[in-house]
Amino acid sequence: MRNIQLLLSALAMAALAACSSGPPVPDWKMNAQSSIERFQAAYLNGNALVEQTEFRRARSQVAGTGKLELVARIELLRCAARVASLAFEDCAGFDALQADANDADRAYAAYLAGKGQAADIALLPQAQRASAGAVSDTAAASAVAAIDDPLSQLVAAGVLLRSGRATPALLDTAVATASDQGWRRPLLAWLGVQRLRAEQAGDTQAAQRIARRMAIVEQPLAP
Repeated sequence: MRNIQLLLSALAMAALAACSSGPPVPDWKMNAQSSIERFQAAYLNGNALVEQTEFRRARSQVAGTGKLELVARIELLRCAARVASLAFEDCAGFDALQADANDADRAYAAYLAGKGQAADIALLPQAQRASAGAVSDTAAASAVAAIDDPLSQLVAAGVLLRSGRATPALLDTAVATASDQGWRRPLLAWLGVQRLRAEQAGDTQAAQRIARRMAIVEQPLAP
C-alpha cells in the first residue's frame, strides 16, 4: 500500500481510462470508488449511519471480485480514518484477512496499531515514512507538518500519539488540519487531547477556551 488511498487512486485511474478507446471499466470499480469517498467523508464528519452504509457497499463491490487482498485494503482504509480520529481499536476486519494481504499492507496495519518496525518503514506510504523513521519526537512532528495530504497527515499524527510521541506542536498541527477540513470527528478528538493536557498542566484558561471550541463543533449539523 503505497499511500493510504492506493486503492482509491487505482480506481480513479481506471475511471479516467473509461474515457479512452479502451475496454469499459467494470461497474464495481466505479461504484467502489464512489463509496470509498463517501464512507471516509461520512466518518470524518461524524455521520456514522452513512459511513456504515457506504463502507458495506464499497466492501461488497470489491468482494464481488474475490480478490482478498483488495478487500483487506478496504478494511485498512477504514482503520486509517479511525486512527486519524484517535479511535484506537483493533483493525478486526483486516486481521481476519491479513494472511491474504501483501507485505506492505501488513506493515501498514502494524504501523496503524503503533507496532511498526524499523525494517518495515520502506514499505509504508511514502508520505508517512519520514515521521515513522524520525529519531526525535520533535523531528517526527516536523515531518507530519510537512505532509501535504490532510488525511495522511492526521493518520501519521494519530500513530505518533498512539505511540506516546505526541508533542504540543503535533497537536497544534492535527487540530489545525482537522479544523481546516471541517472534519468534526478528528477535530473533537484532537481538541480533547489538547484540553486534557492543558488541564494536567494547570492551565485552566486554555482548557476552558478549548472546551468552548469543542462545544461549537459538537452543535448538531444543520438540516
